[in-house]
Amino acid sequence: MKVLNIHERKFRASRQQVGALIDSLSSPGDALWPRHSWPRMRMDRPLGAGAAGGHGPVRYFVEEYSPGQSIRFRFTRPIGWDGFHGFAVVGADDSGTILRQTLQMVVRGPALLSWPLVFRPLHDAVIEDSLTMAEASLGEPPNLRVWSYRVRFLRGILSGGRAARQRRPQRPGCGGATGSVIRG
Repeated sequence: MKVLNIHERKFRASRQQVGALIDSLSSPGDALWPRHSWPRMRMDRPLGAGAAGGHGPVRYFVEEYSPGQSIRFRFTRPIGWDGFHGFAVVGADDSGTILRQTLQMVVRGPALLSWPLVFRPLHDAVIEDSLTMAEASLGEPPNLRVWSYRVRFLRGILSGGRAARQRRPQRPGCGGATGSVIRG
């Protein structure tokens, strides 16, 4: 099964400001990954070609990296995921800059079931939270997409009930990225 999954958001910020969000991934000052509600993105070294890591059960390595512009991660786990995901600054004009997250892969074997039933709803939620984190990091009002019942259920089951609740991110350096708990 072929999968193409794209999320994007436009920010009232320059190409350089949005590109800096990509450059912060997996660092102590990560301004893009929603680490306040999801497993941290961790890499074995600073961003660059060949750096390996992941988040939760998803593993990958940096296949391509253009600082301030784009990054592409090649999947190594889960088994059955043959493809990549990444972030890119794809457009800028007087009204703002677009940040796009693209996941493109072919799924095989057990992933034919696990992708649509488990991983896709979780992926969509974490990426929307990432774009909300970007808004907060850029000083814009965070436009939080509230998790569906299915996402809350899956997170509870997979974490044994220990999953963090959804939080509205705050701008790093302005009270942290913990924010307020979203109930519902």
